[in-house]
Amino acid sequence: MSENKKFYITTAIAYTSRKPHIGNAYDIVLADMIARYKKQMGFDVFLMTGSDEHGQKIEEYAKAAGITPKEYVDGVSGEIKAVWDSLNTSYDKFIRTTDDYHEAAVQKIFKKLYEQGDIYKGHYEGKYCVPCESFFTASQLVDGKCPDCGREVVDSKEEAYFLRLSKYQDKLLEYYEQNPDFIKPDSRKNEMINNFLKPGLSDLCVSRTSFKWGIPVTFDDNHVIYVWIDALSNYITGVGYDPDGSSEQFDKLWPADLHVIGKDIVRFHTIYWPIILMALGLPLPKQVLGHPWVLVGEDKMSKSKGNVIYADELAKKFGIDAVRYYLLSEIPFTQDGTITYESFITKFNADLANTLGNLVNRSIAMTNKYFGGKVSQGAVTEECDKELLATAEETIANYHKYMDIYHNADACETIMNLAKRCNKYIDETTPWSLAKDEANNERLSAVLYNLLECIRLLGIMLTPIIPDSCDSIKSQLCCDNTELKFGAVKDYSVGEAKPLFARLDAAKVLEEIAAEQEAAKKAAEAENVATVAQITIDDFAKVELTAAKITACEPVPKAKKLLKLTLDDGSGKDRTVASGIAKWYKPEDLIGHTVILVSNLKPAKLCGVESAGMILAADCAEDDVKVLFIDNVPAGSKIR
Repeated sequence: MSENKKFYITTAIAYTSRKPHIGNAYDIVLADMIARYKKQMGFDVFLMTGSDEHGQKIEEYAKAAGITPKEYVDGVSGEIKAVWDSLNTSYDKFIRTTDDYHEAAVQKIFKKLYEQGDIYKGHYEGKYCVPCESFFTASQLVDGKCPDCGREVVDSKEEAYFLRLSKYQDKLLEYYEQNPDFIKPDSRKNEMINNFLKPGLSDLCVSRTSFKWGIPVTFDDNHVIYVWIDALSNYITGVGYDPDGSSEQFDKLWPADLHVIGKDIVRFHTIYWPIILMALGLPLPKQVLGHPWVLVGEDKMSKSKGNVIYADELAKKFGIDAVRYYLLSEIPFTQDGTITYESFITKFNADLANTLGNLVNRSIAMTNKYFGGKVSQGAVTEECDKELLATAEETIANYHKYMDIYHNADACETIMNLAKRCNKYIDETTPWSLAKDEANNERLSAVLYNLLECIRLLGIMLTPIIPDSCDSIKSQLCCDNTELKFGAVKDYSVGEAKPLFARLDAAKVLEEIAAEQEAAKKAAEAENVATVAQITIDDFAKVELTAAKITACEPVPKAKKLLKLTLDDGSGKDRTVASGIAKWYKPEDLIGHTVILVSNLKPAKLCGVESAGMILAADCAEDDVKVLFIDNVPAGSKIR
């Protein structure tokens, strides 16, 4: 493997809490497209992906399921791998953070950093988000909740080991300045500099004592190594890094040429990870690509919202390449993309069935019909010929330009524009009219050749995006020439025309999906009923519910979600409660109503408001919340 031609690319390793949805799968599909393109360009590519398998959340899920954490992650890791395989991704290695060699190397990394003074022992006290496995200070919270995921946080205080981020802050900022393309898009880099580096880095908690499902610290049995050093180190341990002596493969592959990750974990990969590498004396990765999210309509995917779409299920219904094409063509470089079944079907019919599939099918069918499948390059005589060839040359140039900078949606658009120009060329030249007079045979042959040669180019450029369909194009053309230049093939002898994509009946497909969703919803409801956590009467007796009348209400400054309620709970003193219901209620809608108050909830400060309790509300239809009013009940009445 020559150094100037190697290309080591990684995805973020998927967390083994749940089966990955289509948004999670975008990482591997994007990385696979880049890997296939780099192979086209002559690079010796190594693509690594995998699963992140430690942490408190895993421990809790396993306990709820009645199995060991290892049994739990074995199952989910297997699901992740199956989804990646269902999308025809060509990864070279799938690493698991429970792999023995990874755990051993991480223990050595932790010990090395401790012994050289980059890790030290202390205590952590702050707000902890279990789903994100992150600590925050009170000032970092948004509306009293996790700034990353918006969920509730808990107070946590424990002994911990810390990584001296502050020691390397200036060195990292200098690296950013010397390597302006280290983080892409540029907006992500600006965010890291302005939001984290310039305000100053706090040292990072890198061990935990409150759970056991993690890699043990070898010199301190009470601690397990926290996610940042564990999970991030996979990029080096997976290719043979060991502090005591690394492998030949590591020496050849590192530094990584590209980390492909979601925008929500850019901070971890461009601040924590580079500092870990600096502390280890290793070179930093050449580039980190923080891609946007795949949303369902305007929302992130959530099982609780019932809007989760799974990539493998979509691939079974519509085909692998249809899923790959949608993801790679609909997710812009800097902005979140969306997916709905309606938009998926529209895109499928417009681009794959009508534009590309129809072009390939009728061009090969006409070649067989009029010339027994054989045509040769002819003279370029008409203006439309020149325009078609110019479009082909421009498309090739734009293809390289966009693929080199990972603008996949732009690359897909420029390729599909060539296919559209080919269809227009058919309308301009009307081969069926030319075929009516033998005197036009030479012209007709040239027209069909031009179409077949453009189809060959389309097949080459689309190979990283929809590889199986491009194999079919190559087979139908009976040509495996991969030179990306118009005219590289002089003669064609094509095979049988076979449809690439059958047009979908949108109404019928959407009706089928709606029926499937309804069945899945009922099954999920039944599962929830069966698995809901049960409490004793003593547990319930601990909660004090009191009728309270809202006497005043006002918005909370700088908190879009919160309203400040003043309540008469019958005690003779006003009680203040901050409630996140501003999206559904105006203050005047609430004043004078009596509500149910959880009156013995521990007070908490939310955006400057001392909130002493919680009012009860119901989740109704999707994104609809209704406060429970009991206006006929006197304030202060106890509810049992």
